[in-house]
Amino acid sequence: MKKGGVGGEATLSGLRFEEKTDVLTLLSRMDGYEVRDVRGKAGKEVLFKRRLVARCFRKRALYDYLKEEGIDWKLEKRLSCRLFPDDAILVVDRKTLFIIEVKHQNVDGSTDEKLQTCDFKRRQYRKLVDGLGLTVEYVYVLNDWFNKPKYRDVLEYVRSVKCHYRFNELPLDWLGLPASDTAG
Repeated sequence: MKKGGVGGEATLSGLRFEEKTDVLTLLSRMDGYEVRDVRGKAGKEVLFKRRLVARCFRKRALYDYLKEEGIDWKLEKRLSCRLFPDDAILVVDRKTLFIIEVKHQNVDGSTDEKLQTCDFKRRQYRKLVDGLGLTVEYVYVLNDWFNKPKYRDVLEYVRSVKCHYRFNELPLDWLGLPASDTAG
């Protein structure tokens, strides 16, 4: 990963994250993919070769989607407090909602401890979408800072509670999205 670098954001097989990139930006740069607004619908639609493959929700847009689906999280008391994902991708064919948290660190700090909250947050997101027939997967996209021996225990914990992490890239096939024909 190049600090402040450009290029390499999208590869044939996955989304390559660098500091301050998001899923929608990366997908929109990939050959065959289109990201668009749809009037009256929350978030953005993601099309591959003109076929709807996913919907993406950033931060508050996830709650707009829930409202679309007839869920009022507050009225139904599903959660005591809202959670705002960096990105949430609903992969249509898999009926899976991926909660994606991008964590970049260059010095020791509070992000270290945030990794330990994935199980709680995944459970909360499951409560939110209960009744929609969706599976919820929680995944961190981490930069190389977290690939140090001191993170071994926390990364083992993330896996042990059936959450996920990837370093720098999110493979399209892992998400259940088609691979691009060429790099964007």
